[in-house]
Amino acid sequence: MLSPHSGLNRLLFNFGSESATMYTFKKEERLCNKKLIDELFHNGSSFLCYPFKVSWMLTHEPAHFPVQILFSVSKKRFKRAVDRNLIRRRMREAYRLHKQDNLYTTLNGAEKKIVLSIGYIGKDIAPYDFIEKKMLKLLTQLCAEVAK
Repeated sequence: MLSPHSGLNRLLFNFGSESATMYTFKKEERLCNKKLIDELFHNGSSFLCYPFKVSWMLTHEPAHFPVQILFSVSKKRFKRAVDRNLIRRRMREAYRLHKQDNLYTTLNGAEKKIVLSIGYIGKDIAPYDFIEKKMLKLLTQLCAEVAK
């Protein structure tokens, strides 16, 4: 049995808030459906928030989470898989830590569900703190776009 002070619980829950906030990124949150991905890139809206290009679309598909997301890094710009994986891992981590406060609360309040693609268009490997700062800006801008 896990104690309330175990390392796993500290990673998963924020005890400072009234309701426990999950800092997880589950398989159901990932966008894997090929039809949805094609529809997203053909019919979705997009905007730039350097070093990211964001494509999003409202959806009516039944889902457990308000957002299904896809992360991509160009093979043309970053030849080595190690570099692409590093950037993708940093993007996922920044999203995982900030999605609840900056995106889920807005979407749940409006009772909307979206599919989302975040592509890295930067020319070099950015440090995590830069990616995190830009991810916060991106999520704020996305909430404003969805609210329109």
